[in-house]
Amino acid sequence: MPVVTDAPTPSIEQARRRTARVAVVRTRPETVIEDYGRVMDLAGYGDVLSRDRDTLLKLNLSWTKYFPACSSQPWQVDGVVTRMLGDGFERRRLIPVENKTVVTSPREGCRNNRWESVLARNGLTFTPLTEVEWRVYPFKSPLLKLNDIFPGGIHIPSIYPGRQILHLPTVKTHGHAVMTGSVKNSFGGLLREVRHYAHKYMHEVLVDLLYMQRELHPAVFTVMDGTIAGDGAGPRTMVPREKNLLLAAADSVAVDAIAARLMGFDPLSIPFLRMAHERGLGIADPRDIELLGDDVTRENFGFQTRRSLVIWGDQMIRKGFLRPLERLLLHSPLMVWAPFASNVYHDLFWYPTIGRSRIRSFMRTEWGQLFRKY
Repeated sequence: MPVVTDAPTPSIEQARRRTARVAVVRTRPETVIEDYGRVMDLAGYGDVLSRDRDTLLKLNLSWTKYFPACSSQPWQVDGVVTRMLGDGFERRRLIPVENKTVVTSPREGCRNNRWESVLARNGLTFTPLTEVEWRVYPFKSPLLKLNDIFPGGIHIPSIYPGRQILHLPTVKTHGHAVMTGSVKNSFGGLLREVRHYAHKYMHEVLVDLLYMQRELHPAVFTVMDGTIAGDGAGPRTMVPREKNLLLAAADSVAVDAIAARLMGFDPLSIPFLRMAHERGLGIADPRDIELLGDDVTRENFGFQTRRSLVIWGDQMIRKGFLRPLERLLLHSPLMVWAPFASNVYHDLFWYPTIGRSRIRSFMRTEWGQLFRKY
């Protein structure tokens, strides 16, 4: 796909002349697999993704453990794969992938989040991005921050260039980015394990990722799960809220904007969405997004983004009163304390106490019963 690097940045008025389409479908556990096919069709996925190309299925793993709304749901993976195989996409050309962070394990997360059984039943093989070659890619786009963060070059998975990609995020809040969805899902695939270096400039980096995807992928599509949405201190320590919605779109910015509006945020108040809109990388103004499917114009979840203890500490080091210690604490061999502290807080304190209580409540719902079946 050609890249224009010297085109002027469009004004908000010019950007508003463009439109995007986002499909939204109400669902329930009994029909969710079929409803995934319906939302994909409404959003025109067959006109975006080609059967003649390899397709990366970019899963979302925010926690190695299972927690509702945190990572791609098993029925999300099931519904998308079922539809694509039924429409003639070849198994060998569907490539489910996910990366690791300093606090997650992709293979273990694949098991705990029940993707493994879904993929095996459909004849697909999970590919951890830790097990593929990474190489420097010479991006030509006017990146805002990543060239400065990684002056030695931006390493990406060698399997990415030239392949189309389908993102499978969930509807949830995020302590660094206000909300997370399709755009943030690329963060976990296009940047190495040390991508936490980018937390300081999160919004600019998310815009960079849109530029990068425009160069790398002949097509991008998103299918977002909002059956259980995450409220509060995302992307992990959230309150799961049953919302029974599915979203899909070819425009990553637009689907994130609608998810943000559903959660109760003004999309143009979220920096990465506004910047992407202004640069012509997608549509973030709901007035310019055509909603297809079920009427959700009056939906407002009333979500609020909060910062977990770990994200609060990270931001204090990068932008707050501990900033003089940033290089020592986060960019030196001493940084091993950070993933250790995160694991202690999340896995040894929060998950066995608050998290377990919320999971028990979730398991009593129909969605919890469906999870048990996977």
